[in-house]
Formats: sequence, C-alpha cells, structure tokens
Amino acid sequence: MRNIQKGHEPTSLTEHRKTPHADYRNYADKDTLRHHLADEQGGICCYCMSRIRPTVDSMKIEHWRCQDGYPNRQLDYSNLLGACRGGEGKPGRDQHCDTFKGDSDLSINPADPACNVERLIKFPGSGKIKSDDPDIDRELNEVLNLNHPQLVANRKATLDSFCQAIGRQHRTNGWFNRKLTEWRGDGGGELQPFSQVVVYYLCRKLGVAL
Repeated sequence: MRNIQKGHEPTSLTEHRKTPHADYRNYADKDTLRHHLADEQGGICCYCMSRIRPTVDSMKIEHWRCQDGYPNRQLDYSNLLGACRGGEGKPGRDQHCDTFKGDSDLSINPADPACNVERLIKFPGSGKIKSDDPDIDRELNEVLNLNHPQLVANRKATLDSFCQAIGRQHRTNGWFNRKLTEWRGDGGGELQPFSQVVVYYLCRKLGVAL
C-alpha cells in the first residue's frame, strides 16, 4: 500500500451527481472512471500494488467506504479507488483486497493525505506487510488479507530482484536517490508492481523519511 494522490474526477461523474436519483449503479461512464483511477495510481492496485489495467476484467472500482453503509459517498470521487480483482471467485482464504474486504470498514485510506499510509506500514525483507499499530496490522491481515502467501512471495521477489540487480558493486547515495525517484514514480507514468517494497528499502538505506 502506498499514498495515492487523487486527481480531478471525470466530468461525467460531476455531471451525473447533478441528475435526479443519481447513484453509482446508474452511472453509465464507468470506463472513463476506471481510466482515471488506474492512471492516478500508476497502474497498480490501491491495496496490494499488483498490476491493474482499466478494464472490467483487470480491476474493480473500490468504494473505500462501502455503498451499502455509506450511500452518500457512493459518487464521492475521494472515496473511489482502483483495486485488483483480488482472487474473485476463489475460496475466501485465497481472496484479498476489495474482494476479501467486502463491506468491512478500514481505518486507513491510501488516498487521504492526512493519513499518510506510507508512514504507518512496513515491508520487512520477508515480503510480509505489517504495521506497528495493532489495529492497522489486524486490518492488513483480517480485512484485506494482504499477507496471502502469493502476495508475500510477489513482494519478496520484487525486492530480491532489485537487490540482485545492484549486485556487489559500490553505489553512491546519488545513485540510490535516483532509483528512489524512479520507483516512487515522481515523474509520473506507470509504476512497477509492488513498487513500495523497493521504496521502503531505499528510504531505510538512505535514512530518509517516507
């Protein structure tokens, strides 16, 4: 999970809210919405950071606060995120992200600047995701299932691959800072899947705050 900076909402969503009896189900331009969400997230899931594409088969439009419990937020762009399919159709133990979450509440929103999830979450070299806050740590495991074995393996593989690419060659702080800028996506564009794992590693190596 990484911080998400929300951009401008689709014009069609703005206009739809002005129509009588507007709700999420009768919003017709979800394709444009998917593109906006995927673009502002660098093409990765809002929770697990796996690759998403702006298609029905590749991603879900996640309501951080669920539609049933918070109907007044179903068309609130700040409440909308792009999530992977999360093992949809598989047994519950093999689901994650929005699919596993269902209508449960989360205390942290990656798109809320006041939250700054990057300072609340850690990525040990084992590939696991954790938090020193016991409530957040519980949600990572019991609400989002982000320590599903496949996700752990993917995160570890991403970090291992990066470290192997470094090799034993001497690298300057300037080189590591350039890599940090690259993996953070400071220049915009598509992010690498599970990019925050490498960002966390580089910040610790450089002694800089997330």
